[in-house]
Amino acid sequence: MRMWKMQSPCGRVQPASVSMQTCSRLSLAASHRHRLRPCEAYVTAPPAPTAVKSLKVGLLEAVSGTDRGIFGLPAAKRTHILDLISQLEANNPVSAPTEHLGMCHGRWQLLFSTITITGVKRTKLGLRDFIKLGEFIQTIDTTNSLAINTVSFSVTGLSMIGGALTITASYAPSLPKRVDITFKDAVLNPAALQKLFEANYDLLLSIFNPQGHLDITYLDDEHRVGRDDKGNVYLLKRLD
Repeated sequence: MRMWKMQSPCGRVQPASVSMQTCSRLSLAASHRHRLRPCEAYVTAPPAPTAVKSLKVGLLEAVSGTDRGIFGLPAAKRTHILDLISQLEANNPVSAPTEHLGMCHGRWQLLFSTITITGVKRTKLGLRDFIKLGEFIQTIDTTNSLAINTVSFSVTGLSMIGGALTITASYAPSLPKRVDITFKDAVLNPAALQKLFEANYDLLLSIFNPQGHLDITYLDDEHRVGRDDKGNVYLLKRLD
């Protein structure tokens, strides 16, 4: 952080031609300039908007059609996406996100994650043909320090069943970029969906349980990136 040194013009020897009124105006101007600086204590200089905009366009194009990466991706594709995310993180305009958690308040949609459900896990959960994953929505309630993750499902068959797994967790800031997360409860509705996941409910919950900590590595008014203690990366966009 840059330190700003103030020196009042009136503190210097003024030529006889400089009036007291002029000196007062100069002092006021210097004081006004000083008052504009406090934001630098917690927000770094914003990156070039055009560069970040271009980077985001490339990233959003890269994650499009990947189904959030949940069912795995070719290694080259995954590496490319993670490289773009790292570049975005390097342009994070908020140096201490946990001091500005109000920016996280509201609903966010998951665009990409390194969480994967593949192989035996996918088969056990019926996520190949029978059960379809819907949206992943996270609601951040900064008033009550809660994070509510909702994963929607739809089931094809004789009748369409729709439902969701809702996981509620509390959070508390622990470092300038880190929040500690505590699992509170999980609800799977409706009853028909509970029945389908009954035998593998613990497996389902283990995949989406947020217990641990999360580092907020990028944050602006549109997008957010997080990295958890399990090594997972999350890219989200704001819905409201």
